[in-house]
Amino acid sequence: MKYSIITLFPKTIQAYIEESIIKKALERNLIAVEIIDLRDYTTLAHNQVDDYQFGGGKGMVLMVEPIVRAIEAVKTKNSWVVLTTPQGQTWQQTLAKQFAKQYEHLIIICGHYEGFDERVLEYVDQEVSIGDYVLTGGEIAALVIVDSITRSIPHVIKEESFAQDSFENNLLDYPVYTKPVEFRGSKVPDVLLSGHHANIQKFKDEQQVINTWKKRPDLIDEKQLNQYQKEILNKLKKGE
Repeated sequence: MKYSIITLFPKTIQAYIEESIIKKALERNLIAVEIIDLRDYTTLAHNQVDDYQFGGGKGMVLMVEPIVRAIEAVKTKNSWVVLTTPQGQTWQQTLAKQFAKQYEHLIIICGHYEGFDERVLEYVDQEVSIGDYVLTGGEIAALVIVDSITRSIPHVIKEESFAQDSFENNLLDYPVYTKPVEFRGSKVPDVLLSGHHANIQKFKDEQQVINTWKKRPDLIDEKQLNQYQKEILNKLKKGE
């Protein structure tokens, strides 16, 4: 997967990709990240990429020309162009996995200021939002997209490492513990210390259902539950 990120703040992107899983994926050539400074594609003086709104209104708007020039500089027949905007489709784990399988080259435009010239949408394949709130800029959203997709690319991390992640099976993750065994009277569940693998798995299956029921019951898809999890869910529904 290749990412081309069009941004006004290249250092923000650069700082993040030099850490953790993204850095390792880059070093192993499992992904490539191209950072594109939008100001390099303006034809105006002083690297201007924004201007006042026609018709009046507060705030500056990103101009269409530099964005389109930046897109066209890197776009190929295999590219998919995404714009980060609070008006877009909400980003979810299912989309991250879909993108990881479906696309070879992702161009991500980081929105900014009070928005962008509406004509930019004529050159965009998909608008994406990471949630119902407004950020100063789209860099954080772009990095969320890159991080979540990269985790889903084969060989970036071990499959067993993300198989039980929250949202992978429409359930939240089970609780996890490490040393010390007891902290201020709170102990690690005995089953996790038992070494009994079957019982440990039952605990994890049970806790995933309980955790999701308490926090995000809207996620639960009974068709994806195993028989034991269905039994746990039925008990929760009855208040047991």
